[in-house]
Amino acid sequence: MLNEDAIKAYLLKKFKDAARVDITKLGAGVHGAGFLIEIQLAEGVKQYVIKGLFPEGLGHDYPSDRAQVFLLDLETYDGIPKHAKALDVLSEMPDGSIKSIGGGKEYYLLMERVEGKDYFNDLREFSRKEKLDNKDKEKIKAMTSYLAEIHSIKKDSRSLYWRKLRDIIGHGECLMGVFDTYPDGVLSYENMAEIEKMCVDWRARLKPKTHRLSQIHGDFHPGNIWFKDNGDFVLLDRSRGPFGEPADDITALAINYIFFSIKYHGDVRGAYLQGLNLFFDEYVRQTNDNELFEVVAPFFAFRGTVVANPIFYPELTIEARNKIFRFVQHVLTSRKFEAEKIKDYINV
Repeated sequence: MLNEDAIKAYLLKKFKDAARVDITKLGAGVHGAGFLIEIQLAEGVKQYVIKGLFPEGLGHDYPSDRAQVFLLDLETYDGIPKHAKALDVLSEMPDGSIKSIGGGKEYYLLMERVEGKDYFNDLREFSRKEKLDNKDKEKIKAMTSYLAEIHSIKKDSRSLYWRKLRDIIGHGECLMGVFDTYPDGVLSYENMAEIEKMCVDWRARLKPKTHRLSQIHGDFHPGNIWFKDNGDFVLLDRSRGPFGEPADDITALAINYIFFSIKYHGDVRGAYLQGLNLFFDEYVRQTNDNELFEVVAPFFAFRGTVVANPIFYPELTIEARNKIFRFVQHVLTSRKFEAEKIKDYINV
């Protein structure tokens, strides 16, 4: 758990006059373990404690989770009286060396620039089409092939699968967090709570399906899918962990065929309906994942709350927004999603 040699090298570099560094394990609890650091200096021995977190469960599954905990510790330990002081947050690098990442007031991600046009452009164009053209179909097939490929990588971890079910409901970027950004008057708190409670029931229903844990993108929506002129695409903004439920990726894109059709036509038809059906058909054909339709409901609920949110789509009419809410509620009350009933989900 603790790279003692690297920690000692870091401390000997930090404390120039240190003659010796000793590390002794103090003990372990549910979350992690603590170690006593004793540094022999000219003026005497200085003592510190270094803490590490266990790498799975309790929301600590990924290195970024553990970094988040320690950065918050560094920010808050001095905020109340009588609390032990936090001095720094240390990061172990790929080469085994230790560096400080503490003390920042904000953090930024530097990434490469991509070329192309996001898939929102295609979805807007669908409003003028009764049928998909060959180029449209090839793009959908390219996306389903990609998802089938990454979803084929499985992982045996009950903790990570349950985390995805928990996050899709309670994460600040997911269902409850999105609801908390709604302006008052769009949907009553009681109606929000009813959707949230139905999703909690779905979580219990899906918990036994840990065999479905797969590699995912985590935010496979049109704004993160950029197509190049040659028909290939590049992705942006992978989110909320590398493993989860494939339905998360599927619904992130599928909800947009429904949303854009409601926005432009008032129901789901034409190129949008054809695109939705082709997307599901191709994915199931390539993966044989017929179980998908038994698990998508809470993920559709999350994505529905996103596209119905006036903060994100202020141009949406009240009537269109209510149709999306009806879709969410009907999908949550159905044991299995059936694409052929899409109009019933919206209009009943």
